[in-house]
Amino acid sequence: MSHPASAARTVPPLAAAMLAGLWMASSPALAAGSAPGCGSDTPCTIAGGEYRILLPQGAPPTGAIVFLHGWRGSAEAEMRNTAWARLADRLGVAFVAPQGEGGTWSYPGAPRQLRDEFSFFRALAADLKTRFGISGDRMVLTGFSMGGSMAWNVACREGELFAGYVAVAGAFWDPVPQACPSPVPMLVHVHGTADRTVPLEGRAIGEHWRQSGVAKSLALWQRQAGLAPDFPQGAPAQGLACQLQEAREGPGLLEVCLHSGGHSIRAEWVEQGWQLIAQRRGWAG
Repeated sequence: MSHPASAARTVPPLAAAMLAGLWMASSPALAAGSAPGCGSDTPCTIAGGEYRILLPQGAPPTGAIVFLHGWRGSAEAEMRNTAWARLADRLGVAFVAPQGEGGTWSYPGAPRQLRDEFSFFRALAADLKTRFGISGDRMVLTGFSMGGSMAWNVACREGELFAGYVAVAGAFWDPVPQACPSPVPMLVHVHGTADRTVPLEGRAIGEHWRQSGVAKSLALWQRQAGLAPDFPQGAPAQGLACQLQEAREGPGLLEVCLHSGGHSIRAEWVEQGWQLIAQRRGWAG
């Protein structure tokens, strides 16, 4: 039985005409909103690495979606994805794609430790504010697969850098932290029940590493928020089935949304997470 602070909801898929599939060909329009010097075509260099940014058409951005690519991904490839450009324009926000060192992310438990990611994300947040005037209280950090796992770890260690988090198909790796120094975040997690690359229950990667189960990862935040260890059961044939829990104290919320597919990401899932966070933060309307 769900805890009284939990709420289950079913989210229908958005119209395909509004939100096309995530993997589409490149478009010259992606560069149109870029700032001189660095933008979607030219990386912005910061301490520890770089990122690319696409600004919305017609007006200064009101915030930013910061997207972390998956294993062997790149910021450059994300800038060729027209779904992100449409999402940024629709919401009036910047789309920011940091580059993972070596095409991956170096969070606790990950196979490779190539840089201090927490210092990198502090530098990223500071540079976005200085260079583009975008404050962390209007930024949502999101990511896919290993990028989603990185988002969970930033929420744990540097949670107040961003207003909220939308992780897709990636949570903590073992060992799951005993506790997080950051307050309970506004965290939305989306996952496929048929995902075999990052299964809901977790899996071993070689002899030395293990992806943690999503329920086990979520339990850390539920304990910290004073909530029961609930987890949604199953997914609809289409759309998302979501369980929402709200922290007993403070603005934190935890939403887990399941779909019946595999290891995938859709722009509409990121948008739905953004809209929930925006509503609770008072940005909507």
